[in-house]
Amino acid sequence: MIHQKKGKKFGRKRGQRRAFLKGLIGNLIKIGKITTTEIRAKETRSQTEKLLSLAKKQNVASLRILISRIGKTPAQKLFYEIAPKYLDRKGGYIRIIKLSKKRKGDASQMAVAEFV
Repeated sequence: MIHQKKGKKFGRKRGQRRAFLKGLIGNLIKIGKITTTEIRAKETRSQTEKLLSLAKKQNVASLRILISRIGKTPAQKLFYEIAPKYLDRKGGYIRIIKLSKKRKGDASQMAVAEFV
């Protein structure tokens, strides 16, 4: 049974999956917008919104947790530049827009994830 399990597996083992999501989240924070499959975008959104809510606390402990989870450069950008913009917003920091075209190789539904 799969009770109390959250998140998609993406056909990867735990370490690979964590590194994969860490890269997606880091790119979303650095660039502000990524184009990927719909499933990946949804998983990235949930993880990033949790990290952004943590960054909104604006204390040293939350910064250290961010650095341990996503690396120094994206954590600092999220903490110092992005989080102050969303202090008055309660949630829904990332928008997912489905694209009309599908990926050529396997016909996966593509989407764009961006900050609101």
